[in-house]
Amino acid sequence: MIKSKYFLVVIIFVITDALNLLQAKTVPIKQPNVIIILVDDQGYGDLACLGNKYIKTPNMDALYNESARFTNYHVSPTCAPTRSALMTGRHADRAGVWHTINGRSILLERETTMAQSFKENGYATGIFGKWHLGDYYPSRPQDKGFEEVLINGGGGVNQTPDYFDNDYFDDTYSHNGKLEKYKGYCTDVWFENAIKFIEGNKNKPYFCYIPTNAAHIPYYVADKYSKQYENNPNIPNAAFYSMISNVDENIGKLITYLKSTKQLDNTILIFSTDNGSSAGADLLGNGADGFVSKGFNAGMRGLKASMYEGGHRVPLFMHWKDGGISVGTDINELTAHYDIFPTLVELCKLKLNKNLNFDGKSLAPLIKGDTKDFKDRIIITDSQRDETPIAWKRTSLMQENWRLINGTELYDIKIDPEQRNNIASKYPDKVNEYKKEYAAWWKKLEPNFKIFPLIYIGHQGVNPVTLYCHDWHTDKDSPWNQNLIRDGYKDNGYWLLKVDQSGTYKIKLRRWPEEIHVGINEGIPARPAIAGTTVTASNEGKALKITKAAISIQGIELSKNVTGNPEFLEFEVKLKKGEAKLQSFFTLGKNETIGAYYVSIEKI
Repeated sequence: MIKSKYFLVVIIFVITDALNLLQAKTVPIKQPNVIIILVDDQGYGDLACLGNKYIKTPNMDALYNESARFTNYHVSPTCAPTRSALMTGRHADRAGVWHTINGRSILLERETTMAQSFKENGYATGIFGKWHLGDYYPSRPQDKGFEEVLINGGGGVNQTPDYFDNDYFDDTYSHNGKLEKYKGYCTDVWFENAIKFIEGNKNKPYFCYIPTNAAHIPYYVADKYSKQYENNPNIPNAAFYSMISNVDENIGKLITYLKSTKQLDNTILIFSTDNGSSAGADLLGNGADGFVSKGFNAGMRGLKASMYEGGHRVPLFMHWKDGGISVGTDINELTAHYDIFPTLVELCKLKLNKNLNFDGKSLAPLIKGDTKDFKDRIIITDSQRDETPIAWKRTSLMQENWRLINGTELYDIKIDPEQRNNIASKYPDKVNEYKKEYAAWWKKLEPNFKIFPLIYIGHQGVNPVTLYCHDWHTDKDSPWNQNLIRDGYKDNGYWLLKVDQSGTYKIKLRRWPEEIHVGINEGIPARPAIAGTTVTASNEGKALKITKAAISIQGIELSKNVTGNPEFLEFEVKLKKGEAKLQSFFTLGKNETIGAYYVSIEKI
């Protein structure tokens, strides 16, 4: 009897253990979380861990010490193109974003972002900071896969699409499509709300994108940060360094939170920047393409917007302890921003709904030490700031240690890291070989240049729509900054639209944004400086003498004389479904015209 009971107990234990083992095998392992921190305008040399003796970045340095560090990582030389390539895994010129204004910082509707793929794979998705890939449907972050959205307008705080007179402190931002006021400094707001998003989604995988607008101009920051850099003759711009130190402080707070909630180990944490330094060094000659005379640029030539190394080589750190990436390791192969998306597809085992035809490739093999697929790789980056890209304009073709600039200058950065000695005449065969590679690449890209990003009007859920002069198509630089609006910037351009539904539309032309309720011929006072910060007063808003307003769209031309000082001039038109080019006109005096800086369109 006792033996039978003992045998029964043994069987029960065996069965229980088997069931537990089966259950353990069938419980899904939580996919890694993903956090991408993208700092604006911080260059490779703007970190202490990368050789800068003047800047204080202890938290970035700590991350560097526990990450795979990609030492030969390249992005576009300016911000919106980099963001498009990062988000899509495709070259910026293919994604339709080769400018930062003039309607060419708007992501093409056809492009799929990593946020969309993460969302399709069950991830919570959130963005906190600077999007700069379109302020209109269908290119807003909420249209491109982000469920939680907290952003400034345009390419930075105080730019034309941003809430008027934002100054980095206690500003109004777009939260899930609605304007809301927030207390605190912009970078602090981004990180605080990112942490709230993570806390609310910590029981499921999440993708959190924190693209800061710091350290982009204007260089506004609290004095407590800037004082540590004042009076140092080696620092070209104390406020610029201070903004980076504030970002660093926030990175420390984020990592402390992740550690305290035991989330860090299973989080892929990526740190990078969007282009070369904007103010980490002073240069001698050649504008952004010159040589360093003061400050630090990690031994490179050129700053932001340059085709030389300092314009597009930036830091990339990747940490993921549960994935075996937690020891400081340098990876020296040539890599680029459009590699990040395919890398995360592999590391997170994402299932893609369609073939995305990435220009990049997964960096996972490099992390494991397998370099064979990266031998002889060619990467091309350029700074195209025109309506249509121009072959070889401000271009760097890179392969191993070789750099062919603009198709005419050849450098070996292994022996000439500052790109001082053009050796094209010594290696004509290599130059010709690279020019053939470029020609084949360019031929494949050219069909994309005829595809324009269109702004939807009359679309369900996004009616009315406000258009900003930031996105005028024009031969000049559109008035992208609110100070230009205050100055009464004289230019005009047109918007490319897609009328989603035929019908009657109201079109309102404004000189000032709707939120401040100021008449079109009225001036406004200067925005004041803020004590205890580097925020300076803006210029005053000039009064204009607008005598007439007019519009041109789908062959319809209407005009009205201006009487008094109304906030806007309104037109009612019947539009047909399809594409449309809208241009607005304000007549100053008798003959001179400018465009309306703000236009709202509502289907009625």
